[in-house]
Amino acid sequence: MGSKVMSIDEVLGSLSDGMTVGIGGWGSRRKPMALVRAICRSSLRDLTVVSYGGPDVGLLCAAGKVRRLVTAFVTLDTIPLEPHFRAARQDGAIELTEYDEGMFMFGLYAAAHGLPFLPTPAGLGSDVMRVNPSLRTVRSPYGDEELVAVPALTMDVALVHMNRADARGNAQYLGPDPYMDDLFVKAAGASYVSCERLVDTSDLLKEGPLQSLLISRAHVAGVVETPNGAHFTTCEPDHGRDEAFQRLYAKSAADPDGWTAFRERFLSGDEAAYQDAVRAFREESSR
Repeated sequence: MGSKVMSIDEVLGSLSDGMTVGIGGWGSRRKPMALVRAICRSSLRDLTVVSYGGPDVGLLCAAGKVRRLVTAFVTLDTIPLEPHFRAARQDGAIELTEYDEGMFMFGLYAAAHGLPFLPTPAGLGSDVMRVNPSLRTVRSPYGDEELVAVPALTMDVALVHMNRADARGNAQYLGPDPYMDDLFVKAAGASYVSCERLVDTSDLLKEGPLQSLLISRAHVAGVVETPNGAHFTTCEPDHGRDEAFQRLYAKSAADPDGWTAFRERFLSGDEAAYQDAVRAFREESSR
């Protein structure tokens, strides 16, 4: 099997305007932030983003990349509501399809298995049905129970971040939760994995058990090594969430001048420049 190792720019070059892009992780946890930052620096526009949202969604909204968002929530975990997402919604800058967490999961399952929809009781009796008038219900053929028919969340591309991967695209998580990254990968036409470290295939099981091999090379178009590439979100056990940086991010988002300064300091260069700026921020904070 040939190598699928790519650079961030090569992954970016495979994307185009108007795509539906799925982003793995959960809230402010194990997000492929290096790839998200690359999209923010690019000329891409009019994206539909599918995500259990966190700062990935916020940064893309701030950069004007999002036309439509499909999500169950957008949070920074220790900060309940992502500030750039909130501003985009308040300004009417993006379209929003908001599902219950379980409905969102069933939409991923449907897409991953090539089904047009999957039925679930999640969402019945809630405002999810009111704010999504296009949703339909079906009757169970086994008991006449009414269920929500959640449409498949199909995507052109999925981006996920793992702890380890090999050159062929097999990828491993080592933290406490797989989230839904395997479903994102299976639900997309093409999937790209960023990872904290590329390792030999024979080394994939040295740090975790067999079940930690979450993603198969069969579903991966490319893999890119991005050390600290999930920053500022968690990527346990490699690193936790950078709470000081997250607070700075949220504080900056509340003030136009503050955001301009933040963007100039951290987001005006490439990924290497970002990581250098983060290291400088840590040194300053520790004094």
